[in-house]
Amino acid sequence: MKIDPYKHEERYHNWKAKLNNSIPNISKTNSKIILNYVFDMEQGINIATGSKRGGRSYARLNNIRQRLTSFCIKIENLYKINDLTKITEEQLFNFFSKIRKGEILTDRGKIYRSVGDYVKVFNAFWHWHQKVNRKKGIEIKDITLDLDTSSAKPKWVYLDEEQFKKLASYAKYEVKVLIWFLFDTGIRSPSELINVKVSDLSKNCKELNIREEISKTVGRKIKLILCSDLLKEYIKNKELTSNDQLFPISPGSTNRYLKNLGKKVFGDGESLGREVYSNLTMYDFRHCSCCYWLPIYTTEAGIMYRFGWKKSDKIHYYSELLGMKDTICEADLLDDVTKTELEKRLTKTERQNILLKEKMSNIEGQMKKILELVDGMVEKVSE
Repeated sequence: MKIDPYKHEERYHNWKAKLNNSIPNISKTNSKIILNYVFDMEQGINIATGSKRGGRSYARLNNIRQRLTSFCIKIENLYKINDLTKITEEQLFNFFSKIRKGEILTDRGKIYRSVGDYVKVFNAFWHWHQKVNRKKGIEIKDITLDLDTSSAKPKWVYLDEEQFKKLASYAKYEVKVLIWFLFDTGIRSPSELINVKVSDLSKNCKELNIREEISKTVGRKIKLILCSDLLKEYIKNKELTSNDQLFPISPGSTNRYLKNLGKKVFGDGESLGREVYSNLTMYDFRHCSCCYWLPIYTTEAGIMYRFGWKKSDKIHYYSELLGMKDTICEADLLDDVTKTELEKRLTKTERQNILLKEKMSNIEGQMKKILELVDGMVEKVSE
């Protein structure tokens, strides 16, 4: 069974159990609308055209119910609208504009990050609303067409290879093995990481199978180049069996340890990923791993497979091209015609060298025979 580190399924079922047919703190109309939408998404009903078919994950269901409820509370207070489907295009744009400007804060009183993700949640809701009404013969205008779905790139802690090795040298043993594994594999943590078993390792800990059922996107088998020896020692020391979790960690406590470690080793300075070292988390190693492997892989397909990506834009998203070097040389500037001509000349020269060596070998053989004859004649004359 797949381990759910954030207990999304449990949280969702607990929420449903406590509902009593209504979401608190919002109007009954909005409560009914959101519940209809969430329950449709749970079953995969009225999915927008072009979207993935099937029911949504528990993580997604929790995300949309929480964000839409928060939207309703703020919109009801701001515009006195008790029916989310009655919001106008002008009001909607004004709402998200205030969010981007920091005039509307999160439920915790903080500025919204990745505003584009919140816009996408509303877009999906509105397209569901359109589809439900289209089945009734009612056409609803798409007021989301011109909404800005862009978001600022999240900050992250960048460590080059030398910085990573320095950090690892200060980490306690279990964390040292863990972060070498994260840096080598680029695995998603904690979702994929926490579901890896010892049995997923093969070829003397030099290959890892990230199973389809634990992957966010696709299953994949990748080679372990940097951490295989550490893993073998770790498994032996911990006396782990094939069915054991490789890293039975608590994501929260592990991230707290990494934050303290980052501050201890590098201070409060800001990394090239625009995030301070004291905010280091497990997921930052996926970014760092991408930066490490990007110059090494010769094709985009290869690095996309290793990291479980379906789109190549993720390569730049995760690496921001940090750590890249200019590897062009004069030979790369030669055009195809020049290269072909040089190759022909090289092949001709190689053939000439082979023939010359054969001639020299024949001459050496003939000289050897002549010397043997001369030696024989000298011996006869002496007699």
